[in-house]
Amino acid sequence: MPKGGVDKQTWKQNYFEKINQLLEEYPRCFIVNVDNVGSKQMQEIRFALRGHAEVLMGKNTMMRKAIRGAIPKNPLLEKLLPHIVQNVGFVFTKEDLAEIRTKLLENRKPAPARIGAIAPVDVKLPPQNTGMGPEKTSFFQALSIPTKISKGTIEILNEVHLIKIGDKVGASESALLGMLNIMPFTYGLAVEMVYDNGAIFEPRVLDITQADIRAKLLQGATRIASISLAIKYPTLASAPHLIANGFKNLLSIAAVTDVEFEEAKKLKEYLADPSKFAAAAPAAAASAAAEPAKKEEKKEDTESEDDMGLGLFD
Repeated sequence: MPKGGVDKQTWKQNYFEKINQLLEEYPRCFIVNVDNVGSKQMQEIRFALRGHAEVLMGKNTMMRKAIRGAIPKNPLLEKLLPHIVQNVGFVFTKEDLAEIRTKLLENRKPAPARIGAIAPVDVKLPPQNTGMGPEKTSFFQALSIPTKISKGTIEILNEVHLIKIGDKVGASESALLGMLNIMPFTYGLAVEMVYDNGAIFEPRVLDITQADIRAKLLQGATRIASISLAIKYPTLASAPHLIANGFKNLLSIAAVTDVEFEEAKKLKEYLADPSKFAAAAPAAAASAAAEPAKKEEKKEDTESEDDMGLGLFD
């Protein structure tokens, strides 16, 4: 629609220039769904993002046309086209994507369950005293909600799964939630897809942490090592295990032959005199037990010295 008194053709030209400028200036953006977002809430979101991101809305046909016109300069923008469906817009930014998404989530507003709305989340009623009089009992019975009368008011006995995600809100459910003053839904700019320097991906990727990446790399390295060991193919991951297994094989050969090398001497000594095994085991246990005792004794000495020092100067 033309704005500011300009004709439709001029307004369209200005819009194309605006979106082309944003596509060239900003390396990343969100494709956001704007269902159930009112004009006042949109103003609040723009204000919250001022200096951090640019919000651009428009008809899907115009956005697609503008992007197609920019593809010759940046062919990677073509990845955006399949995702411009339904009621969507753009949030352009140069800053950290996770931080901008957090700002969008902070500007979501609670909303009642209106008749005919598609539930974005499950709605459950916990056991509670509703404060309603007994005359409303038939209303709860119609929804198969178990209740009892407690001190002259209706009390819900068990948790009730009133609306499932994806269901259409009925008149009874909407009326009940209204009477209970429950606003189960929240609406705002919902991130559908993320575009970052030519790569496009789902917003859940932003939840991946450094710890998650490290765990995945370690898991991959473990699998590579296992496969390499199974097929006896040396890789950086399997090399330490292959060397250790080779050394064990050498010790096994040395144990039953006359082959001699430094590392096999102690093994042969134990095999020649098995009683050394029995002598070594108590010695190792005693050494392990003595170590904590030494640490405890040192700790007690330190505490004793500290107490003495405090006594002298008090």
